[in-house]
Amino acid sequence: MGELATTNLITYEYPMNEKIRSWLRLETLLSQIYELSNITSYSSGIAFFRSVSELIEILDRGEVRSDLIKELEKQRTRLSNWASDPNADNQLISSLLTDLSDKISHLMSAPRFGHHLRTDKIISMVRQRLSIPGGCCSFDLPTLQLWLNIPKNERDKAISGWLQSLDPLNDALKTVLSLIRQSGTFETKESFNGFYQDSVEGKELLRIKLPAENFIYPQISGHKTRFALRFLHIDSENGILPDMIRFELSCC
Repeated sequence: MGELATTNLITYEYPMNEKIRSWLRLETLLSQIYELSNITSYSSGIAFFRSVSELIEILDRGEVRSDLIKELEKQRTRLSNWASDPNADNQLISSLLTDLSDKISHLMSAPRFGHHLRTDKIISMVRQRLSIPGGCCSFDLPTLQLWLNIPKNERDKAISGWLQSLDPLNDALKTVLSLIRQSGTFETKESFNGFYQDSVEGKELLRIKLPAENFIYPQISGHKTRFALRFLHIDSENGILPDMIRFELSCC
């Protein structure tokens, strides 16, 4: 069976273990932080600091650096093994191996993830108010109100320092998740009566492609070796679910 005949496909992802779950959350938050770093208003400032605060909480929960280093070393070993294949592109593999070695070195020498953010006075002050509903009004945070109105070059300097402290994490995470995603191949599958289940060995990430125009999304559950997909219509009361749904699945 060929690929789905549509260009408007949404890719849904589901982690099969806690490590990948944490990495996907970090990826989302880092994307938000870099995108929101161009603060243009009080509201966009609060959105930026909220994402920074959530990132710090995740970094405080586990050994992100050591897990990323282990994954990069695993990928480096895998590439080294590929180099012995007579059909291997050794020039490309050599370049990738150098890039992975550089990223491992950068990670090992980088300061503790999030330390620069945790110790910043402005970030700490805003974090204290974020747990309170509506607790970031301007009358609660006059210091932030002032900070958001100081010359832009001063604010940009501070924000640039925060982002630079995150660059080693962001760079390594992008590389790791990209290699994991590339390890799988999309295959067209069919679901009957809105349900599909299967088993996998040694896979960490499920990726499902569905056309947006059908208003159907997957509810995914799974752990370690087994997973199940239940397809639902966005209009749970009136939406019509086809007897057969074709989708693309990649197990990475």
